[in-house]
Amino acid sequence: MAVIDAPHVFLIFGNGWIATQIKELLLAKKVTVITSQVRTEDREQVLSELSYHKPTRVINCAGVRGLPNADWCEDHKVETVRSNILGVLNLVDCCFELGIHITHVGSACIYDNDPVHCPDGKAFTEDDEPFYAGSWYSRSRLISEKTIRHYPNLLLLRIRAPIAADLNPNNLITKLLNYKKLVNLPASGSVLPNLLPGAILLAENGVTGIYNLISPQPFTNNEIMELIKKYIRPSQSWENFELDDMHKVLKAPRCHPVFDTTKLVSKLKELGYEVKDTHEALEDLFIDMKAEGY
Repeated sequence: MAVIDAPHVFLIFGNGWIATQIKELLLAKKVTVITSQVRTEDREQVLSELSYHKPTRVINCAGVRGLPNADWCEDHKVETVRSNILGVLNLVDCCFELGIHITHVGSACIYDNDPVHCPDGKAFTEDDEPFYAGSWYSRSRLISEKTIRHYPNLLLLRIRAPIAADLNPNNLITKLLNYKKLVNLPASGSVLPNLLPGAILLAENGVTGIYNLISPQPFTNNEIMELIKKYIRPSQSWENFELDDMHKVLKAPRCHPVFDTTKLVSKLKELGYEVKDTHEALEDLFIDMKAEGY
């Protein structure tokens, strides 16, 4: 594990599900952690907050994803733009102005596996140009990434279909339990209990650039449901339907990309951290959920 010369002061923007998990991990490391309450799109407040707390590391988890799902963004376009585009750019730029390293937790839902962009089913790397804007949520994240990605003080982490050992409404597990029918396409996702400690390690070491914060192997919704049935809901049942049928009941289409994680796995290995095989990480997660009584 890499040695940090001096203790960091972390300032987190956002107080949602992922921000809370990151804060708990940081507190367990006995470092100073502050959660900001200011709006990221308010430049004056952001600069004041940064000047007052003098963080050595900023982590941005602020942004709207929509509840119960991304269809919320279709009816709240202005709110989505202000948070996911204006707020992100403002915060990254303010940190740049003050010489502060910032980690931005972005989205990997800016790609889709299709014959044009994904010939022969190739997995997307960090060097592939993002293109998917099929939903307003994805469009906002696409514009955001293209706007901020050249900042030299930025670590941009893309996540997709995040999973953790709880039943938070943002958790893929919870979403799948609430759907009557599921598509069953292989796609990449982020098993957070294994990936977030690695994300913190990247931030501590001042790593910059874009990384797919994605578990190495793709999985299907049915595989998650089988684990749900095995560990926490023995009587669980579900039905599948085709992608076209799913799109008929949603306001906006969804993407199902598969990502290459070589860059992430290699970098974290350099720093002494192991990214687990996806299915091992998922099994560990559900074993923990069962032990917690979910």
